[in-house]
Amino acid sequence: MSLRRIAQDLGVSVATVSNVMSGKGRVSEPLAERILSHANLIDYRPSAAALALKTGRSGIIGFVMPDITHPLFPQLAQGVERVADSLGLGVLIADSRGEAAGQVAAIARLVSRGVDGLIVVPQRGTQILAQTLPLAVINSASDPMNTVSADHAQGGALAADAILALGHRRVLLLGGDRRSEVQRDRIAAMSASLQNRAEAQTAWLEDDNLDLRGHVSQGVTAVLAASDLFALKILSDAAELGISCPESISVMGFDNLPFSAIMRPSLSTIAPDVAEVSRRAVEYLHSAINGKTQLARPELVPMSFIKRGSTGAASFKTNQKYNRR
Repeated sequence: MSLRRIAQDLGVSVATVSNVMSGKGRVSEPLAERILSHANLIDYRPSAAALALKTGRSGIIGFVMPDITHPLFPQLAQGVERVADSLGLGVLIADSRGEAAGQVAAIARLVSRGVDGLIVVPQRGTQILAQTLPLAVINSASDPMNTVSADHAQGGALAADAILALGHRRVLLLGGDRRSEVQRDRIAAMSASLQNRAEAQTAWLEDDNLDLRGHVSQGVTAVLAASDLFALKILSDAAELGISCPESISVMGFDNLPFSAIMRPSLSTIAPDVAEVSRRAVEYLHSAINGKTQLARPELVPMSFIKRGSTGAASFKTNQKYNRR
């Protein structure tokens, strides 16, 4: 709906309607009330271009994800869009396509399109440079630029406590890429929580030397993976090797990705509160755009443990073997 339509309906000039909508000029109070009431009745919304001219802002924020093919990030993007919409903001989404150079290009592309601020999930192993625009970073506590994120250290402790409660005392911790702050923080927290309570060793898929059968033959009864994707690989390898889950090996992941509940066995996992992380990131950015006080320190959102079919009690024989060491 346009200003011209309101002017025609009420028999006044477009200039008069414009003055009321912009708060400029002299218009009698009764007429101003009529114009505003009619604008509300016909659901008038100022155009983005008009809003930009008035406020110097586009009403659009940018969201940069590291890899759109990873199942977690579309969920995060949906959460960001939902909260932004509730605040009257639009969202432009850009994909780094799994590359550091792609991240730089994505940020530059959004800035060139006039966004008011940026939310960035960094490509692993990269640092987001300070921007001229308000910026929110979703990563992990070990990233000095982090604004808000899941509490990956608390999630790692949850994973360790859950597997210990099932009686497991020889555990394999599995990461994918050491460049990832998120994976490193999760692995470090699990390792610290298992210390003096179980034997734990760490493997990284990037080394391409994972020997699941060898680990099981050495008494490992549980694998704590830093991602559901890595846990899926373990379950696939176990099936090929004839290693039963959870009878011979328990497996737990992170992120509660969409497939984790429907695979067989269903995957136990540490779940981030994606909706809450999205909410805090958008609200922080919205406040920053409006010049309000910045956070004193990053916000960390607690994670939760979801027990499913891939984890079970360790065998009595395994416990005896560990306790004799």
